[in-house]
Amino acid sequence: MAFDVTLIRGDGTGPELMEAARRVLEATGVKFNWDVQDAGVDVMEKYGTPLPDSVLESIRRTHVAYKAPITTPIGTGFRSVNVAIRKEFDQYINIRPSKSYPGVRSRYQNIDLILLRENTEDLYAGIEFEMGKPETVELISWIRGKQPKAKMYDDSGISIKPISVTGTRRFAKFGFEYARKHKRKKVTAIAKANIMKYTDGLYYQVVREVAKDYPEIQYEEMLVDNMCMQLVQKPELYDVLMLPNLYGDILSDLCAGLVGGLGVGPGANIGDNSAMFEAVHGSAPKYKGQNKVNPTALILAGMMMLDYLGEVDAARRLEKAVADVIAEGKSVTYDMKADRNDPTAVGTKEMADAIIAKLKK
Repeated sequence: MAFDVTLIRGDGTGPELMEAARRVLEATGVKFNWDVQDAGVDVMEKYGTPLPDSVLESIRRTHVAYKAPITTPIGTGFRSVNVAIRKEFDQYINIRPSKSYPGVRSRYQNIDLILLRENTEDLYAGIEFEMGKPETVELISWIRGKQPKAKMYDDSGISIKPISVTGTRRFAKFGFEYARKHKRKKVTAIAKANIMKYTDGLYYQVVREVAKDYPEIQYEEMLVDNMCMQLVQKPELYDVLMLPNLYGDILSDLCAGLVGGLGVGPGANIGDNSAMFEAVHGSAPKYKGQNKVNPTALILAGMMMLDYLGEVDAARRLEKAVADVIAEGKSVTYDMKADRNDPTAVGTKEMADAIIAKLKK
């Protein structure tokens, strides 16, 4: 059996990273039918958009996308390829693992966190009203009428924060099912319900109800500001973190910082009928064509894709091969060396070759 997968090569260093990652995934022995697609700033002149219709049509057919980094165009009004794909396919879960690998420089050890971020609601829904516009003034007047003591001003911009029972329930159910499947012992729901009582309060209420169906999993709630401190002081106490959209975006980078940065950070966006797997770092266009950038994050995203496709054994073998190469410290890129000018650092292609050699053993 071969899996149909939309392979999006990205821009900047994306194509060379994807070529390395593709070779590694094929070395696991799993068969793929790659539908190769291009997206990003490099195709804007040809298609007039960084996300051609052919990419979306491909994902509709395959239901699975493997995506290299893509630059978000500045000043075009296009928010990002990532956001567009998430919205088009209602990929309401963002999964960001943060795991310690011996050999990666970090102040912390033995961290194994899974951060789950709700992808569709909260302030990231983008429901905003510009300062001085008639509709903004009208909204301010309405709020004043409803809350006479509210201090609202005509020189305000306004953003609306929707949190729904429906959106939160499906997010929470996925989170607990994920924890159960991967034998995780604790889920921590994170929000700021002491201040935002009707939105974050609703979030807690719904997650709490879902948690009752999973008695074998320890459940706790944490305020987001306290959670930031806890993660810095004692991250080893936490397991699965579940957050609304904005908090999830912020804390996912915090967690990545605990284990060495975005260079080892994979990500996945999951919906009921589709999934997209990616490295969460940028496209680093200044290094384009230099065979220099670390492929670990994109390769580990491929490991997550294998797990999603049910190829659990291949996923574990791949992760072990990556971990072994990093631990040895010989065939790694410059950013993984104690001295970034270390002449023994290898390139993107050569690190992929070393991982493939481990897989063959």
